[in-house]
Amino acid sequence: MTKMMRAVEITEPGGPEVLKPCERPVPTAGQGEVVIKVAYAGVNRPDALQRAGSYAPPPDASDLPGLECSGEVAEVGAGVSDWKVGDKVCALLPGGGYAEYVATPAAHCLPVPDGMGMKEAACLPETYFTVWTNVFMRGGLKAGEKFLVHGGSSGIGTTAIQLAKHFGARVFATAGSDEKCQVCTDLGAEQAINYKTEDFVNVMKAEGGADLILDMVGGDYIPRDVKALANDGRLVQIAFLSGPVVELNFAMVMVKRLTITGSTLRPQSDLAKAKIADELRTHVWPLLDAGTVAPVMDSEFALVDAADAHARIESPGHVGKIVLRVA
Repeated sequence: MTKMMRAVEITEPGGPEVLKPCERPVPTAGQGEVVIKVAYAGVNRPDALQRAGSYAPPPDASDLPGLECSGEVAEVGAGVSDWKVGDKVCALLPGGGYAEYVATPAAHCLPVPDGMGMKEAACLPETYFTVWTNVFMRGGLKAGEKFLVHGGSSGIGTTAIQLAKHFGARVFATAGSDEKCQVCTDLGAEQAINYKTEDFVNVMKAEGGADLILDMVGGDYIPRDVKALANDGRLVQIAFLSGPVVELNFAMVMVKRLTITGSTLRPQSDLAKAKIADELRTHVWPLLDAGTVAPVMDSEFALVDAADAHARIESPGHVGKIVLRVA
């Protein structure tokens, strides 16, 4: 490995234009870590939030954006026995993915699925870790239950639809156009609701209410989610595109015996993320190996064009995952 590498940094809080190419020292592998030579880096909403100054990285993480990647193991730290130099992996990162090399805990790496390219593999970790922990581990989705995911055509949404459908749930999704709704139904949603022309509350009430809702919108969706849930339903909040502050009448929560919960992935402990990785390896990676589920791809940009990738993810038109080509 060389001593310096190409990367993209956040020069100041702001819009996509504040992302600039730079040179940084190549990281080294600490105890329990590997260094990955990055092939592709996934682009996610938290990257844009960090760029805007509203999602600070943990104190011990790289200040470079990028929470997932694919590539080859370039260095193995002390105490690592599961991986060796040259192994092809995809990995959840604490940060630093917008670079030629990145360090991450070895326990947060997973093998590139059989028959899958590096570009697609870079789309897996952040999205699949998030969906598995919130829909299945935290949300407890079971076969036969009615599951509603907002933002069904997003990277999270397209993943949640496929996994929930595979594990036997009745899947519903919201999206912002008829074309995006078609994507949702093609992936397995029983019904896709164009939120510009239909009310998801009425749709779900007609079905007897949702057993589980995965919400990344927040704002005025939260009281509507409460209305749309069935008795003993669960609401899992993972983001707040419309804001985190809302007025809510909790009487309905009590009467319907609802559970409201949520999580963010990045601040969780290394051990917690390793547990999620273990569950994914057991329950989900065989599906990816078989091609039963797969990431939905939107677009690819060169690393130096990270600003354009951020403009794309913040536009209303994208469907599925966006990646940066690094290698």
